[in-house]
Amino acid sequence: MSRLPGKVSVVMPAFNEAPHIERNLRETVDTLTALGYDFEVIVVDDGSGDETGRVAGESLAQHFSNIHVLRYDRNEGKGNAVMRGTALASGDYIVFLDADMDLHPAQLPVFFEIMERENADVVIGSKLHPDSHVNYPLSRRIATTGYYTLVRVLFGLPLRDTQTGLKLFKARVLRRVFPKVLVKRFAADIEMLVVAHSLGYRIREAPVTLSFQRRFNRIRLRDIKDIAQDTLAIFYRLNILRYYDSIDEEWPAPRQEIKVLTGAKQR
Repeated sequence: MSRLPGKVSVVMPAFNEAPHIERNLRETVDTLTALGYDFEVIVVDDGSGDETGRVAGESLAQHFSNIHVLRYDRNEGKGNAVMRGTALASGDYIVFLDADMDLHPAQLPVFFEIMERENADVVIGSKLHPDSHVNYPLSRRIATTGYYTLVRVLFGLPLRDTQTGLKLFKARVLRRVFPKVLVKRFAADIEMLVVAHSLGYRIREAPVTLSFQRRFNRIRLRDIKDIAQDTLAIFYRLNILRYYDSIDEEWPAPRQEIKVLTGAKQR
């Protein structure tokens, strides 16, 4: 399925990716072009301490009208980055693609095929899909499997994995989901999917090939605490406060005039 009935906006959150962002961005553009998609790529530099935003802007964004760069100084978390990027997107479909390229965009046709075949509104990559090819440490497998089991118990999501960094949404879904999302960091993926599920949207999983390009960072005790707090807060909002039932609004239409952004300014 190479020809799509609409435009694809790829939102690429990036943090301290200066050594790799030019190569990865070029590879993404080349792949999407070869697939025949009408597309744009929105790189969101989430307060990097290096030159990620400048490199992305100077390497491609200044030369291609469908490559945009949003840069801000403070690291606000991946969840916030994809929300900011989506706010600028003009596509009919929104793809979340991590800038480290552990997940290659050449896998996207499978996501679109599943979306069409299953009449899905959301298709997410799953490391635990039986057809996935993933190579990562046993300790990380045990930890993530345990966490995903907890998520399924707490939220009743029909999913095996919520955190894989390749996701496909129909844009209209996110316009209803994002006004309800409060988490900005790791657990933002869970909240997006919990809200989408509560709104009745059909979510399906896709197999992925995951090729880690870097060494794993150790998970800090503080990170575990933050993840646990955010996850329990989502459960509280869903089941106790019924918060997600109380808000029914959509994001405004995308600002299609915005092209390249560096810092907080359009240029």
